[in-house]
Amino acid sequence: MVLERECQPGRVGVLLGGPSSEREISIKSGKAVSRALRSRGVEVVEIGIEEEVREGLAREALDAAFVVLHGRFGEDGQVQALLEKMGVPYTGSGVEASRLALDKAASRAVFRGCGLPVPETVLVRNGSAPARLPFPFPVVVKPSREGSSIGLGMARDREELEAACRTASAYDRTVLVEPLIAGKEITVGILGDRALPAVEIIPSHPFFDFEAKYTPGVSEFLVPARLETSVAERAARVALSAHAALGCYAYSRVDMLVRPGGDPVLLEVNTIPGFTENSLYPRACAAVGISFEELCLELLRLARIRGRN
Repeated sequence: MVLERECQPGRVGVLLGGPSSEREISIKSGKAVSRALRSRGVEVVEIGIEEEVREGLAREALDAAFVVLHGRFGEDGQVQALLEKMGVPYTGSGVEASRLALDKAASRAVFRGCGLPVPETVLVRNGSAPARLPFPFPVVVKPSREGSSIGLGMARDREELEAACRTASAYDRTVLVEPLIAGKEITVGILGDRALPAVEIIPSHPFFDFEAKYTPGVSEFLVPARLETSVAERAARVALSAHAALGCYAYSRVDMLVRPGGDPVLLEVNTIPGFTENSLYPRACAAVGISFEELCLELLRLARIRGRN
């Protein structure tokens, strides 16, 4: 897959850092992207996002922006709206798709409306645990608008539920409580209009929390996932449908569980997944022969296409 001839992006700003709880992961992702683009001769300037965002971007006179800001400000549509006002083409999904995808409560409402399989969910506000649940323990508790499993917890009884709701509400005023679903954890990447091979996640923890994601050796990843062909195809269809339902553009990574009987359950869509060379999305690309450098160039190419429309 040779893309250099198609991509003449000019001066590219790699936007990294940001104010979210995923700042350190964003910096690692951004530096990996910068190295990859520079290795292909692209003029790159790294822009650490702090307070004076508009002034910093304007000073750099960018031809394109590669957005690697995980979590709030990067994945909630704010920086995308700013770049659109400045007329700077950028990688990934637009303002509304980004906002919806980061908000699990809002995106699940969209998925349900499209008939996609999502967990039964109870919404909690202001840190108070629900008086009763329509499903048994154990349950999973998570903030509605966080990524990288920040604030994620599991509860096996009422006392643990109350503690988990308090922890999650420190990150967002809306908290999701859902049943702990048995099955394989997988993630399916989308690139353009195709689904990449599913990655199977085998964490040593009860579920794929922050430590399991980012501590080397804690989790095992298999590409492709150990799924029957029909199940893998079904998961790919769900991933493509979820990506389209939110109006995502160019790429995303769709997380789901596959029940023992083979039925996928959709959890969330990540519009800016991890972008280090060992992250799950680049692993899926590598499995079909797309190198990390080629992937970065392709996303810039797609950004330029949208910028011309």
